[in-house]
Amino acid sequence: MDDRFERVIRRQLRKAGKQFEEARRAYAEGRDDPDGDAAARFDLPTDDSGAARVVCRRHAERRTIPVDAEGRPACFESGHPDCEGCAEDVRDGVVETW
Repeated sequence: MDDRFERVIRRQLRKAGKQFEEARRAYAEGRDDPDGDAAARFDLPTDDSGAARVVCRRHAERRTIPVDAEGRPACFESGHPDCEGCAEDVRDGVVETW
């Protein structure tokens, strides 16, 4: 029972930590950039129109695409593992760009 209890506690602590980081990031983004320039907020290279230049994980191609406030490219498809991973990478600042 101790192992099970420990797993539950660890899971809840991780969940609380993630929620804290999301809230902290949202606060900082709202304070730093209320206009909503998401590509700049996530430090992504952009083209002349302000669209982010990222490499699509799903189709393995270069794309110039707008990014929303949650770090999701406009081509994002909810539930697709490559798209979910791409959005996480954008938020973490490790997405492949060109």
